[in-house]
Amino acid sequence: MSNLAFSSFTLNGVDAQKFLQGQVTLHVERLEENVTRYTAICDLKGRIHFGLWLTKLNPESFVIVTTQDQAEEFAKHIKKFGAFSKMKLEEAGQVFPTLQDDLTTFTAETTDVAAWQVQAIEQGQAFITQATEHVFQPQELRLHQREGVHYDKGCYLGQEVIARLWFKAKPKAWLHAISGTGTAPEQTAQLHDHVQVVNSAATANGYVALVVARPEALESLDVTVLALPEALNGDVARPV
Repeated sequence: MSNLAFSSFTLNGVDAQKFLQGQVTLHVERLEENVTRYTAICDLKGRIHFGLWLTKLNPESFVIVTTQDQAEEFAKHIKKFGAFSKMKLEEAGQVFPTLQDDLTTFTAETTDVAAWQVQAIEQGQAFITQATEHVFQPQELRLHQREGVHYDKGCYLGQEVIARLWFKAKPKAWLHAISGTGTAPEQTAQLHDHVQVVNSAATANGYVALVVARPEALESLDVTVLALPEALNGDVARPV
């Protein structure tokens, strides 16, 4: 069994797209309709505050899914920053994740959330919960390799820091998938000075986890580094 749960929201109104464009890390205006992408709202330090599965039905209508433990805080954030925008956020209820063509989508029908967790981790689909908000930068989670961050869009929360890291620096640690024996480690647990857990899930033989780590630090741990999908295997730094 998994304690992980998800809440769905609708955001409707003539200002919905414009508002989201100034909030999330992906380029909302270029987002394909009826395709779900994982993206983020960051804090002013460039770290992820909210993780969102975002679906654009049309420029005036969006479906947004967060983990249930972030839902209340997320709704308050949208209502605060969107107070003068012509749009309305409404909670649509609990939804359940499923993996289709290597992308996570959501349904009102009950699914095996624990099984999805394992599959999502193996696919490198890191996600933020209340336990991990304000901890990781989008680039560290390879979010740009999942089309969740675009570096050629206008301003949004934390954009200045995120852009500076992309154009002038390189993360010292970034996302890897691992498997190990024993109990699954807690989110944000430090497995090493330079290995921090993002997500984890129990398996029949131990656990799988997504960690932000320096590659050399993983060599000193009794874990197996798993191959990620090809799109997430590249260097996280900006090509030069």
